[in-house]
Amino acid sequence: MAEDFKVIVFQVEDEEYAIPVDQVHAIERMMPITRVPGTPDFVEGVMNLRGVVTPVIHLRERFGLSRKENGDHTRVIIVAIEQMSVGLVVDHANDVLDLNESQVEPPPEVVGNVEAEYIQGVAKVGKRLLVLLSLEKVLSKEELLKLEATEGPK
Repeated sequence: MAEDFKVIVFQVEDEEYAIPVDQVHAIERMMPITRVPGTPDFVEGVMNLRGVVTPVIHLRERFGLSRKENGDHTRVIIVAIEQMSVGLVVDHANDVLDLNESQVEPPPEVVGNVEAEYIQGVAKVGKRLLVLLSLEKVLSKEELLKLEATEGPK
């Protein structure tokens, strides 16, 4: 029997993406981010989240999209990747949905603007098409190690 699971749905550009709720710690409004020299362009910097220095990644840049000005709907989704908290800057955090494994299909070769390597699958929900991200693939082990150096004490 296929299992149900909850996902957080968010938007980058015109695409809707989803990540499992159990990987999400919090969704925050934009707050001051300190740039860290020597990090890749898609690394926005670090932010102080309730006393913890958290690295922040701009998903637009990670996906090869042009950066745009942060707006009222811009959010930072705090996720757990390999036991590390990382902030993901997204254009809009939409909602929480219940999905069933039977709704998830393997990723097509190319989905919108995002390379298929970041994608775990695609889910059809009514007329919506949600791209399920694989957070472990959005950041490589090497990139995580570099980010860990920017992270403050736990």
